[in-house]
Amino acid sequence: MLSRAMSQHHGSVAAVARLLRDIEALLKHPSVTVELGHRGVNASITLLAVQGLTAYVEGNRRQALDDLATATEEIRTRLERG
Repeated sequence: MLSRAMSQHHGSVAAVARLLRDIEALLKHPSVTVELGHRGVNASITLLAVQGLTAYVEGNRRQALDDLATATEEIRTRLERG
């Protein structure tokens, strides 16, 4: 029974990772990039943040830390510039 619960959890985590990769693909679409830009959102930073989340969900904590720290710093810098 425990192995079945662990297997279902693993499948759920894999589903989350797939959804994040789908979001990553959408963020690479030119129309999404343009729409985000109109809202003042940098698509490259958004993509990096999603990649960081994907890395974290997949257990790659070092890559997640690097990606999310970089995204955070970029957002902070843009906010400080006004």
